This record gives sequence, structure tokens and C-alpha cells, in this order.
Amino acid sequence: MPDEREIMTWDIFGMASRDLAQMVVDSGYEPDMVLAIARGGLLIGGAIGYALSVKNVYTMNVEFYTGVDERLEVPRILPPAPDFVDVSDARILIVDDVADTGHTLRSVQEFCAGKVAEVRTGVLYEKSHSLVKCDYIWKRTDMWINFPWSDKDPVAKRDWSVKDA
Repeated sequence: MPDEREIMTWDIFGMASRDLAQMVVDSGYEPDMVLAIARGGLLIGGAIGYALSVKNVYTMNVEFYTGVDERLEVPRILPPAPDFVDVSDARILIVDDVADTGHTLRSVQEFCAGKVAEVRTGVLYEKSHSLVKCDYIWKRTDMWINFPWSDKDPVAKRDWSVKDA
């Protein structure tokens, strides 16, 4: 069935984010920082930060998807990018809602490379064709996913192709 979708509700999100945090704890990894990839990873970043008692939660905005299964050729890191000053000994957990193609996660991993001691990745969903195989995965699926924060049309529509004067 081509239009069959994975449906995540707010209740499932609460359970999934706790399960993901437990996986991190069970592995023995103790991140100093959580880096959430905006926009989809923002809620996971906050939930994981609370569950792991990590107060250093950062965001990084990466533009890649332009619609349902529509994307740019390559991900673009949007400013401001995190300034990793004096964190060469830090352990970072990068979180996002889904590792679909893996290109977004790969671009963030490359951004962090050489700036911190260790980077691991955690996602709610990982697709089989993702070029990044995450360290922590709540569920694997190849279906399109409806997340509770993005399954309805926006209240305000914006034309980002026109720059403000």
C-alpha cells in the first residue's frame, strides 16, 4: 500500500523519547551535550536532555526537506551554527526525528568532527536506505512518518523564495 504511513502520536512520542534515552543510559554513554537538529529534532532534543539530565542542549538548523519526500540536492547548515569553543573533551549526542537519507545527520557529524571528543547519534526512526547508521534507534521503518508536530498544514504559510527588503 503506497500511501501507508507510520503514525506517531504525542503519547507515542513520550514513550519513544524515554525509550531512546534509556538506550543511551544502557549503553553507558554519558553525553555532555545534546545537539538537536532543527526542526524535527527540537522536541526530541528537549525530551532527551531532560531524560538524561543534560542541561547543555543545543540546536543546529539544517535545511534539506522542502516537502513530502522533496528535498534539496544537499543539506545546508543555516546560521547561527553552534560555536564549539573549549569543548574538545565533550561527548555529544546528536538527535533528530528520522534518519531518512542520512544526509542531514552526516552533515552535522562532519561539522562536529575534530571539534569534540566523541559524537553519537540517536533518532526516533531510521530508514533502511539511510547512509548513516545511528547508534540509538527507537524504531526502523521505510514508510513516510506523520509526526504530531508536522502532520497538519501550517497555520501561516510563508514564501521563503522572496527575501525581505
